[in-house]
Amino acid sequence: MNDFLMKPKIDFAFKEIMMDEAARVGFLSAMLKISPKDITETRILNTNLRKLYEGEKQGILDVRILMNNHTEIDIEIQLATLNVWADRSLFYLSKLYTEQISAGEDYTVFKKCVSISILDFELFKGEQEFYSCFHIWEDTRRILYTDHMEFHVLELPKLPKELKEDSSDILLWARFINAERKEDFDMIATKNPYIGSAYRKLQVISQDRQKRMEYEAREKALRDYNQLMLEAEQRGMEQGIQQGMEQGIQQGMEQGIQQGVKQGILRGIQELILDNLEEQISHERILAKLQKRFGLSEESAKEQLCNMLNERMADRKER
Repeated sequence: MNDFLMKPKIDFAFKEIMMDEAARVGFLSAMLKISPKDITETRILNTNLRKLYEGEKQGILDVRILMNNHTEIDIEIQLATLNVWADRSLFYLSKLYTEQISAGEDYTVFKKCVSISILDFELFKGEQEFYSCFHIWEDTRRILYTDHMEFHVLELPKLPKELKEDSSDILLWARFINAERKEDFDMIATKNPYIGSAYRKLQVISQDRQKRMEYEAREKALRDYNQLMLEAEQRGMEQGIQQGMEQGIQQGMEQGIQQGVKQGILRGIQELILDNLEEQISHERILAKLQKRFGLSEESAKEQLCNMLNERMADRKER
C-alpha cells in the first residue's frame, strides 16, 4: 500500500489532483502560457452541461474550471483511440460556450472557453510534436476571428524520452501525467513547484483506501472497455477474412467457369474449322458458319481461320 501510486492519466486520479489549487494553477499556467501570478482565482464547476431540450445529447466533462471569472476551461482525458476526438471536443466546447447565455441576455455575457485534451493516442498522424494549440484564424492573412474558443491538445505517445535542462513546463506536466514509476515522479516533481504540489496530492489520494477502491474500479472499467474494443476489432478482422475467403472462392469459381466456357467455345471453333477444311469446304462458307454458329464478327472469324491454317502449315513443315 505504501508504494502504490495512482497513474495521473487515469481520469479519476487527474480529477483528484485538480482539486488541489496549487496544482490547478500550475497546470493552467503551463498550458495557457501565462504567469501563475496572473491567475487570481480558479473554481471547480459542475461538469454536467445543461440540456436545452429533450433528446439533446448530454455533455459530461472531466474537469471544468472557471479562471479569473472570465475564462471557462474544459480538461478532458482520453486513453482509448477515438478518431472523432476533434468533433467531440468541438461539441463539448460549443455546449460550454452556448450555455452561458439565457433568454433576454446580450452577447456580452460570453466568457472565453478553452478545451484542453490529454490523449493517450496519436490524433494527428505524421506529426511529431506532442503539443498543439488551435485558434479560429483567417486562412491567408492570419487574422484572429475571435479568441473566445481555443483548443490545446497533448498527445502522450509523442513525448520525447529524455528531459532537457530547458524543458518547457508543458512538457514537464505531460511527463508527470504520463508517469507510472516513483523515480520518475520524484525527478519531475523537483523541476517545478506546482508539479511538486500535484505529486504530494497524488501521494495522499494513493494512500486513501476509499479513493484507491474508486480508482481501481475506474481503471478496471477502462481495461474492460479496451478489451471489448480489441475483441470487437478481432472479430471484425476474422469476419472480414472469412468473407474475403468466401468471396475469393466464389470469384474463383466464377472465373473458372468463365474460363472453361471460353476454352470449350474455342475447341468447338477449332474442330469446326478442321472438319470443314478436311471436307475441302471453301473458306467463305467456313467463315459464314463461324459467324452464324458462334456469333463471331467477320474479323474474329477470319482471325480464327487464319490461326488454324497457320498451325496446319507449321505441322506440315515439321513433318
